[in-house]
Amino acid sequence: MKRSQIALIAIVAATVAAPVVAQMGPGMGGMGMGGMGPGKGGRFAFNQGNTPGWSLMSAEERTAHRDKMWSFKTFDECKAYQAEHHKAMEAKAKEQGKTLPTPRANACDRMKAGGMLK
Repeated sequence: MKRSQIALIAIVAATVAAPVVAQMGPGMGGMGMGGMGPGKGGRFAFNQGNTPGWSLMSAEERTAHRDKMWSFKTFDECKAYQAEHHKAMEAKAKEQGKTLPTPRANACDRMKAGGMLK
C-alpha cells in the first residue's frame, strides 16, 4: 500500500474517532450526577433542568447557590434552604412577569438518595 493511501486512511479514521473521544465520560455530569464538586466525586450537578430560577440568576448567584447546596450535611438543612430559595426565585420571576418552572427532580431528595445528605 502506498504511503499516500495509508495517510488518507489514518486521516479518515482520526476524523471518525474524534467525536467519540470528545464525548463526556464518567464523572462529567451526564445524567445530573458527576464529579462536579470540590473534594468529592459523584456530586449533584445543578443546572437549568433542576434548579428553579436558574435563568433568573446571574453566574455569580448560580455559583453561590451551587456552593450553598453542596455545603449541607443534612436533608433538613437542604430542604429549608431549598424552600427559601424557591420563594426568592418565585418573587424574582413575578417581578419580571415570568412563571417559575417546576424542576424535573428535587435536588435534596436526589442528594439524599445518592448518600450526600444524612
